[in-house]
Amino acid sequence: MPRTALFPGSFDPVTNGHLDLVRQATRLADRLVLAIGTHPGKTPLFSVEERRAMLEETCAPIARAGGCDFASITFADLVVAAAQREGASLIVRGLRSASDFDYEMEMAGMNGAMAPTVQTVFLPASPIARPITGTLVRQIASMGGDVSQFVPPSVAARLKQKFSR
Repeated sequence: MPRTALFPGSFDPVTNGHLDLVRQATRLADRLVLAIGTHPGKTPLFSVEERRAMLEETCAPIARAGGCDFASITFADLVVAAAQREGASLIVRGLRSASDFDYEMEMAGMNGAMAPTVQTVFLPASPIARPITGTLVRQIASMGGDVSQFVPPSVAARLKQKFSR
């Protein structure tokens, strides 16, 4: 039976940390679904269409090279609801630090209570990817800094274009 993993996030923007986790997740599943969370109270830098395009151009080739089918979706409800709609038995979450672990353990516990057939899997970020966050990337880019070591080249170009306006 094919195994589907759901990797949720805002992906605003896609970072090298996301790519690191995609590489790892392809070893766990036959199908990887990247789920872009949308929240009416938040105003992302990139539209959902732009984020989806970034995922398709940067993450889809990595997943496919790892022998994994790839899909990207959006969701505005609970992660476990999105996982169930996609037939996912795994939710992939990345860990960069101990504070990530504490928060993610609470979320995994709540998700497990709501959807016992969906397991959360924690993947440690590679040492080079640990400090990378979308928030810091946006801040650096907004101040004219070079983000090329934190994001794929196509994403760096999109950030530069966003902040040159």
